[in-house]
Amino acid sequence: MAGSHETYGKKEREKKRLKKQEAKRLKREERKANSNKGGDLESMLVYVDENGQFTDTPPDPSMKAEIDPEDIILGIPKKEEQEEEDPVREGTVDFYDPSKGFGFIIDAENKSRYFVHVSGTLEEITEGNRVNFELERGQKGMNAVKVKKV
Repeated sequence: MAGSHETYGKKEREKKRLKKQEAKRLKREERKANSNKGGDLESMLVYVDENGQFTDTPPDPSMKAEIDPEDIILGIPKKEEQEEEDPVREGTVDFYDPSKGFGFIIDAENKSRYFVHVSGTLEEITEGNRVNFELERGQKGMNAVKVKKV
């Protein structure tokens, strides 16, 4: 007598397929049941109150601020006239390694530390010297250039 052609693996795959179909059917029915809960568009809207909190009540139209369209400035506002500050700063050489050709200067005004390279010096400098310098944007920040002793 010949045995059945359905093996254990085939039976398991068929069970999985039927289980998957059943799960899909249940999800579809659940979506249909929940879709009617949504209601109209008005119930789905969310508003933001004056404190930045979400609320379901629309804002009070009487609280609306009136803005004159001519007061709106498009573009970059004009730069106000201000007296230009002197680009030459004063500071003290905090560290300088002449063999490597770089060091740092501490600004006397705001105590910021700026990198200085030998190519940016006009005179030989050493640690502790009082110097005048200008600032220039470098790869990693502001660098001191045109450095000379006071």
